[in-house]
Amino acid sequence: MTRKQKKRLIKICAATVLLIAVSCLPIQNPVLRFALYLLPYLTVGFDVLWTAVRHILHGQLFDEQFLMSVATLGAFALGENREAVAVMLLYQVGELFQSIAVGKSRRNIAALMEIRPESAVVLREGAEMTVSPEEVAVGETVLIRPGEKIPLDGVIIAGNTAIDAAALTGESLPLEKQPGDRVISGSVNLTGLIEVKTESIYADSMVAKILDLVENASSKKAKTETFITRFAKYYTPCVVGAALLLAVIPPLFVGGFAGWLRRALIFLVVSCPCALVISVPLSFFGGIGGASKKGILIKGSRQLEQLAAADTFVFDKTGTLTKGNFVVTEVLPVGMSEEELLCLAAMAESHSAHPIARSVTRAYPEPFDRERIRGMTEHPGQGIEAVIDGRRVFAGNARLMREIGITPAEPSVAGTAIYLARDGQYCGCLVITDEIKEDAPAAIAALQKLGIRKTVMLTGDRREIAQYVGDALQITQIRAELFPADKVNAIEELIAGGAKPAFTGDGINDAPVLARADVSIAMGALGSDAAIEAADVVLMDDKLSGVPAAVKIARKTMRIARQNVVFALSVKAAVLLLATLGFANMWIAIFADVGVAVLAILNAMRTMR
Repeated sequence: MTRKQKKRLIKICAATVLLIAVSCLPIQNPVLRFALYLLPYLTVGFDVLWTAVRHILHGQLFDEQFLMSVATLGAFALGENREAVAVMLLYQVGELFQSIAVGKSRRNIAALMEIRPESAVVLREGAEMTVSPEEVAVGETVLIRPGEKIPLDGVIIAGNTAIDAAALTGESLPLEKQPGDRVISGSVNLTGLIEVKTESIYADSMVAKILDLVENASSKKAKTETFITRFAKYYTPCVVGAALLLAVIPPLFVGGFAGWLRRALIFLVVSCPCALVISVPLSFFGGIGGASKKGILIKGSRQLEQLAAADTFVFDKTGTLTKGNFVVTEVLPVGMSEEELLCLAAMAESHSAHPIARSVTRAYPEPFDRERIRGMTEHPGQGIEAVIDGRRVFAGNARLMREIGITPAEPSVAGTAIYLARDGQYCGCLVITDEIKEDAPAAIAALQKLGIRKTVMLTGDRREIAQYVGDALQITQIRAELFPADKVNAIEELIAGGAKPAFTGDGINDAPVLARADVSIAMGALGSDAAIEAADVVLMDDKLSGVPAAVKIARKTMRIARQNVVFALSVKAAVLLLATLGFANMWIAIFADVGVAVLAILNAMRTMR
């Protein structure tokens, strides 16, 4: 508990003890009884009365403090001393619950704020200087010791270490880093002393962008939250006017002013909108805070509401459904062993920096004598020609094979084929594919369990490869060989057809379509400025399982917010009618106000779990 919360709790406990003590005293004198009941009332309610007075002086007449003050002072005027104290006491209990709930959600989000680095040790002219991260320029060398936060994005130029990125990604396992690896600001250096060459200024660093997202999330309100704000603005003066009419008009015709005044005061207590005003924003705040603990950054309650409403999920392929890392999955030799074919391919591709060539060399980790490779010629868009052991070797696509008079049969499995020939003789082929992420099948299945009947894959890759990945993951619609503009057109077609699409991409080259979708989700956003800017939801790791997790959080938050709206309005409407007809007393009014608010707050707190 905070100091303020403890102070409120002490006041509540003291007022409760005083209320019980006064209630047990056999006092007949009404003036003395009123004076004694004022003790617990002022103990727990003085700050409410003072706030109401200050608001009135500033022109803020119709708020919950005003309603509570009028209702309780009116109850005193009618001789309902105990009820007046109870209303104020339980109102303060509700306020305490609200404060605790909001504080818990703020702590969830504040945990992210701990990633903010306080300083940076920069090497200048051979000396160490401790400066603010904002003072470090691009290209400078920063020294980071074990246990320190990494202050800026950069590349390790010296030292090996393990990095804790849990505050950014939710991933508990440390990441091993060595020279040449990129590190992200906000993560923690665990084990070794490292030197990092900075790649950005602090304002453009990952930690600054994340903090900006979190700090501004509450400024983007959902339609539900905006409705409640507008509703409360007009609702409060309306009910005050209705209570006034209830106290004045009926007695003119049927008499009994005191009875109608009591009904009007009960009407005021019941009508206080705090259950709605508190619980609905708290539901969204809790949902955003709960998501942040799982490494899911949702930019605002409006985006959370749109995510909950999405009915079609669209995915990029490379880097989203697949790892973006090419691997050799099939070795199909002709006239030699698999190992011989792999060795021949690795030697032919050993001097190439192409990602496919690297996948071949990784597939054959055994050492070989590079002196065996004498000549190498690259055929752009086709492959490699090399002289290995005095024999001419070709490694490339089918077009390169046809140029040397060989027409190879295409492999039966999907993927990129590298064909090999030596001295005009066909030697076989390797099939290279982009691995499907381990959690992708479970993620797509989880979305289907959530009622998402349509999933779409948009990719610029070849149709047969896209079909292979789509079939493996049971994607319902596959569109391949697309340019970035084609992906945007595909999203617009879905929207025109009445769909509410959510697009998930890796954030590297998908900024246009991320910006066009109803709601966009960026995966693997560490290091992707485009994702931070364009996406509505940012998954701080590279796991597709974060998509159904985000949908569950969004739907749970919306469900709880709607439950609170329906519950609060239903109970209030029923008790307001009873109060008007004279069938509700002050205790029922207390439940309809404070009781409903407490129940709504407790319900809203479920979004944090």
